[in-house]
Amino acid sequence: MRIAYYIKKTELASDRRIASLIARLEEAGMELYNIGEGLRESTAMLLSFGGDGTFLSAAHLVCSAGVPVLGVNLGRLGFLSDAELDEVAQALIAGEWKVEERTMIQLQVGEKRLFAINEVALRRIASGTLGIDVILGRDALPTYWADGLLVSTSTGSTAYCLSAGGPICTPDLKAFIIAPIAPHNLNLRPLVVPQDALITISAHDRKNRSVVLSVDNSDFEIPADVPVRLCCAPFPLRRVVTGQSSSFIGALRSKLFWGEDVRNTH
Repeated sequence: MRIAYYIKKTELASDRRIASLIARLEEAGMELYNIGEGLRESTAMLLSFGGDGTFLSAAHLVCSAGVPVLGVNLGRLGFLSDAELDEVAQALIAGEWKVEERTMIQLQVGEKRLFAINEVALRRIASGTLGIDVILGRDALPTYWADGLLVSTSTGSTAYCLSAGGPICTPDLKAFIIAPIAPHNLNLRPLVVPQDALITISAHDRKNRSVVLSVDNSDFEIPADVPVRLCCAPFPLRRVVTGQSSSFIGALRSKLFWGEDVRNTH
């Protein structure tokens, strides 16, 4: 089996634990190579060493090619990268892994086409409130007056969307979440729409300044009032899950302390 690996943080490049894992997999007859050399044919998966931010960067390298990604958690939270380093070799050698698929967002800005795993956001670049227009299909929503607005996948519902007051969705839910960021009103709430919805968003302020377009962990500056068109991506995120991976509900409870209540202790 041919396996690529990705290490984003330079301090992990010399980590002996990673070197030991790679050596053990090679001893089991697997071929491993650094994705920095370019994606090779017949690559079975990509190992991402780090946290969720590293996982996003790794997945963007191979998702359009359909290569699944296994996130090995060397970060802090670990929702996407939830495999523990000392368990990965055993799971791969024993074949105790499977691939799950999750919805992604495709966005078009002018001639540029991009893809998002967690969310797409328009945010202010300076002080002042943005007016954000949203068209859902053929229907115009009320203008949002806020610091920004994001469109999230179900996977991203536990990321930036959670901080913006959006709902938590199980990652298999085929839906998008439209959520304002620090809205300056009390009567516009996050909205959940089906994944086949066509969404167009644009933003402006009173000084016609540029705005920030965030696509997962990458930022771009775009002019005011430029429409950003979003729809379901033609390919999914393919994520490797091992037998040791925690369930989504288990991750909510153990990592975000969901439902933590003194009355639930025994």
